[in-house]
Amino acid sequence: MELPRITVEQVRAREQRGERFTFLDARNPTAWGQASDQVHGALRVPADEVDRHTAEIPRERAVVAYCT
Repeated sequence: MELPRITVEQVRAREQRGERFTFLDARNPTAWGQASDQVHGALRVPADEVDRHTAEIPRERAVVAYCT
């Protein structure tokens, strides 16, 4: 299944209209540990582990996943 892509500008515009998102940091542990930037409040689930953590991902709002 191909997932739609969204730009930072699109996320910002939708947030300004009141939409709320769940951010999912899908970087691997090494990349996450070396990163200087993180989205405050993002759930940290490596991409290869998403299937094991689906119950932890809120469904009441759009999910935006990001990685390197």
